[in-house]
Order: sequence, then C-alpha cells, then structure tokens
Amino acid sequence: MAKPEPSEEGPVGGRGIGEVLQLLQAEFADVTISKIRFLEAEGLVTPARTGSGYRKFSAADLDRLRYVLTAQRDQYLPLKVIKEHLGAIDRGLQPAAAGPPVAPSSLPQTPGQPVAEDFGAASTELRLTRDELLAAAGVPPELLAELENHGLVVAGGNHYGGDAIVIAQVAAELAAYGLEPRHLRAFRTAADREVGLIEQVTGPRRTEQTGELAALTVRLHTALVRSRLPRP
Repeated sequence: MAKPEPSEEGPVGGRGIGEVLQLLQAEFADVTISKIRFLEAEGLVTPARTGSGYRKFSAADLDRLRYVLTAQRDQYLPLKVIKEHLGAIDRGLQPAAAGPPVAPSSLPQTPGQPVAEDFGAASTELRLTRDELLAAAGVPPELLAELENHGLVVAGGNHYGGDAIVIAQVAAELAAYGLEPRHLRAFRTAADREVGLIEQVTGPRRTEQTGELAALTVRLHTALVRSRLPRP
C-alpha cells in the first residue's frame, strides 16, 4: 500500500488523503490511495490543494468518492457512465438508488400563500436537458415545443431550469380545460411586468428583498383574480 500523504493544516480545510482512505476502507475494503489518485486524474473528484500541494478533500469530495465506488461495486458501471451521472448530479438532479440520477417529478410547493423562500434559488439551480425535462414534467414534446414557441419556457443555453417543470405541468393541466399555450401568453406578459416592477425597487440582482417582493406580488395577483371571480 502506498504511503499516505502527511496531514497538513493550511489555508485549505478538509481531510488529507490518508484520512479519506481510512474512512473509505471501512466500507470499501479494496480501495487504495492509488485508486483515489486515479479517480482524481480521471476528473471524478477534484480536491483542493494546500500551498504545499497536499490534497484536501471536502465532505462533498468524500460523498463523490463513495458514489463512484458504490456504482462500481454494486452496478458494475464504467467510469465514463459514472462521470456522466456525477455531471447530472452537479446540474441538480437527484441521485437514484439504481440507474442514472433523475430530475424531481415536481418541485416542492408551499401550501397556502407563497412566501419569500419559494422564490429562492432551489428551482433555478437545476439544469435539465430537454429529455430530462420531458421525463420530469411528464408532458409530450409537442406541448413543450408550443410553450417554447410562445416564450413560456425558455432554455438557458442547452439546459432548462427547474421552474420549467412546474410551467410544463401546469400548462398540461390547463390544457385539460381547453387552454392552450397560446392562451397563456398573458401570464408571461404579466410576469414580465411584475419582474420589471420588482427590479425598479431592488435592481437586477436577486436579493432577499427580491424574494419578499415577488411573494407579495403573487399574493396580490391571487387576491385580485379571486376578487373578480363570480361568487358561488
């Protein structure tokens, strides 16, 4: 067995490779320092380095190593596939017990009135491919294409944010009442105006105040719609 690198306390926090080896060997008896270094060379884990060049593994690095070793041991997956899985996890997808990571079928929703926390970064941190979005939302490609044509779902580069799941799911439910994507452009226009109003107050960068104002505008919008509906 290769001699573990000495532990060094420096400006970079984390565990040395020797300590990581001991932690992993409790679960993966055949793992070695050479194997950890190989996984690093293959780009599956990228520990920080101290000023002297010693590796320092974070808790996230340790989790990634466990994921790789588990996938190799239990699913016999090649490193290329495991690397693709890790890339998907980095884009916000959820690790699956077996098979590749998957997008959530829907995003958490808070019952009752929306609060500022609903407008945090959780839904936008997801970066889904088109196929992942279709699978997560459970909608046909034709509906997604219509939503994109009318500017209701917009991709950022080659990926979609988590809000696209909710938009696609709600659009599918509205379609059951005869409302097609072309009928929903008024919602996009109203949302654009509300965002513009919020940015007049907070500026273009997302802040805690942005979330609070967004929650208030949604509450106001909901109350206005409710007040104009015929009473039973």
